[in-house]
Amino acid sequence: MEHKSGFVSIVGSPNVGKSTLMNRLVGEKLSIVTSKAQTTRHRILGIVNDEDHQIVFSDTPGVVNSAYKLHDNMMDYVNSSIQDADVLIFVTDPYESEMNHKETLERIQRLNVPVLCLINKMDLSDQEKVAEKLTYWQERLPKANVFPISALHGFGIDGVWEEIKANIPESPPYYDKDAMTDRPMRFFISEIIREKVFIHCKKEIPYATQIEIEEYIEEENITRIRALIIVERDSQKGIIIGRGGDMLKRIGYEARKEMEKFIDKKVFLETFVKVDKDWRGSTQKLKKYGY
Repeated sequence: MEHKSGFVSIVGSPNVGKSTLMNRLVGEKLSIVTSKAQTTRHRILGIVNDEDHQIVFSDTPGVVNSAYKLHDNMMDYVNSSIQDADVLIFVTDPYESEMNHKETLERIQRLNVPVLCLINKMDLSDQEKVAEKLTYWQERLPKANVFPISALHGFGIDGVWEEIKANIPESPPYYDKDAMTDRPMRFFISEIIREKVFIHCKKEIPYATQIEIEEYIEEENITRIRALIIVERDSQKGIIIGRGGDMLKRIGYEARKEMEKFIDKKVFLETFVKVDKDWRGSTQKLKKYGY
């Protein structure tokens, strides 16, 4: 058997379970998973290798209508992922009656690469509703293979793997066979902190937050990290810090514990909060923060 390698892009509306699916397929937590929509901002690659395959998964931001310059950048990641895909995975759920971005759905309908339409969260629905959605999406994506899954519980994932391996092209590997992602460790450390902000802060705060790792120093027995939590307004800074610093301490404590599991080493974490006014609407500032 010839070696097969391919790019598999995961797209869909916010909060349908794309990141949960990505983490399930890769076998590692690479993407933030929260109950809030629009958690993922970047295109994140997760690489799975075996003797005969290298599959490069791409988790993308939820497809949105733009309200900030940041959203434009997020949609650029989505569009480039669709363009690069050897296999496209479109994720929906039983509660979505129509993808909220018509242009993206039309692009998927015109694709000439294999498309898998996965109806996620089937464990939260009944058989009648799932059957209804199978018919609904088969009509809208007639060239796609449509089937139900539960990314959280792993139901249907074996079938997804069979479809992927059957459809990726013969090719040598694109990355080293021991690679798991194209992102540096600093990126995942910043995402762990951002996830804790999403979990503990409400309303607009998580969406106005950006994390910058100022220092990442690996010593023999400990990794020392200094992180900036960047917000857009002074009022947001006060909320992140909390009364007597309680909120910042909670975010820091939970982030540190998860970092220690992720890098398998003791972590000393310092967190600070800084205001960078209206950074989401500035092309120059977005470029500075890696968007």
